[in-house]
Amino acid sequence: MIGLDTNVLVRFLVKDDRSQFERAQKLVKREASEGGVSISLLVLLETEWVLRSRYSLSKSEIAGALSGLLDSTEVRVEDEATVERALFLWRDSAAEFADCLIGERYRELGCRATASFDMRALRLPGFIAV
Repeated sequence: MIGLDTNVLVRFLVKDDRSQFERAQKLVKREASEGGVSISLLVLLETEWVLRSRYSLSKSEIAGALSGLLDSTEVRVEDEATVERALFLWRDSAAEFADCLIGERYRELGCRATASFDMRALRLPGFIAV
């Protein structure tokens, strides 16, 4: 198994540089026989930010791309169940994906709440105002 950096994952998803996309695609296919590729929570957060800020993708496009990664047999996403719950929350929320993932990760770690100043995040279940 091999871990992907954000730039490789973004190229794999957006296909805006043909040469880099093809190299990323070959890597994913080659590694499939060795257990696949791994995507950390940090890379996932950074990828969402890049897709939103640099590529101006909509929330539904980004959610679809991230869901596709979760469904892939060639890709292993760190703490997949937490990411699934965060995506589910994010789709119907005004909060950022990062806040949804942070809250769900803390829940998974056994925290009773996530303390925040962010008004949008405070609308999420499990967040409390400081």
